Amino acid sequence: MQQKITIALDMMSGDHGVSSSVPAAEEALLKFHDLFLILVGDDKEINNLLSDKMKDLEGARYKIIHTKEFINMNDEIIAAIRTKKNSSMRLAINAVKNKDADACVSAGNTGALMALSKIILKTIPGIDRPAICGSLPTKFGQFHMLDLGANVECDAQHLYQFSIMGSALVQSLQLNDKPVVGLMNIGSEEIKGNEKIKSAGQLMQKSNLNYAGFVEGDDIFSGKFDVIVTDGFVGNIALKSIEGVAKVISHFIKKEFTKNIFTKLSALISLPVMNSVKKKVDPRKYNGASLLGLQGVVVKSHGGADSYAFSQAIDTAYNEVKNELLDKIESLIQTELSNE
Repeated sequence: MQQKITIALDMMSGDHGVSSSVPAAEEALLKFHDLFLILVGDDKEINNLLSDKMKDLEGARYKIIHTKEFINMNDEIIAAIRTKKNSSMRLAINAVKNKDADACVSAGNTGALMALSKIILKTIPGIDRPAICGSLPTKFGQFHMLDLGANVECDAQHLYQFSIMGSALVQSLQLNDKPVVGLMNIGSEEIKGNEKIKSAGQLMQKSNLNYAGFVEGDDIFSGKFDVIVTDGFVGNIALKSIEGVAKVISHFIKKEFTKNIFTKLSALISLPVMNSVKKKVDPRKYNGASLLGLQGVVVKSHGGADSYAFSQAIDTAYNEVKNELLDKIESLIQTELSNE
């Protein structure tokens, strides 16, 4: 009999709270028959949105941990950690710590989620700092990039550790047995970059990882790399720039297609193609960034996620547990450390 996978959900998190997390929870339970959910939040608000069919499953497929306390997106991190001891975010992470859940998903304050996760779960031995890892589409599939904002300043050893965790993630998801790793730089030549980047590249080159060299910004979506490593400062700017460019392109397309009756007609004709492209690059499809390096699976959903996007974050957590991500990271770390 297949073992049950339990995921704790921070139901009060994000811009939309239960209005997105409850439908996402229902979708996840329909999709994964071996999934059990712990819904952490205000039981009245949660029950008001649960379908009758879902309510019949309470106890068998899910349970509610009641709390009215939650961490706002604008809360000062240290204050929130110290004062909100019963926040939905903290209780969801505690469920992972206490082995009541295999993973946690939250759309809440990124800084608070990272800080609480590190305090409560601790890092995997051999890893100094957790990193935020997300996936994005390429010409031929997808790639994973880390760090996306957790560590503004990193040294070469940290970047090397990120490459190990990113490789383990791609392997665990069975996307590639030998993930191709690239290191973000201002040029592809070995002489380019500062000393930190050069040193990190040397560490990766000497490792057993499938390191392919430096990655320039215009090569991110080429499909040549499965894992792209950078510090949180560059990674976050790159991610936000990508999101900004996508919005501008969408604006231009809409503007051109609505100029006059003829462009509107051409828009109608090209609608199937446009919808297909939109589906492939829909950012909601790639929602769910992993906080890698912790002794537990924690997935960060975008704060503005709707129910579909939040359900994708649950999918990410489910697949990481199902494919034993933590064991893969620990195994790869031990392999790399033994070769140093």
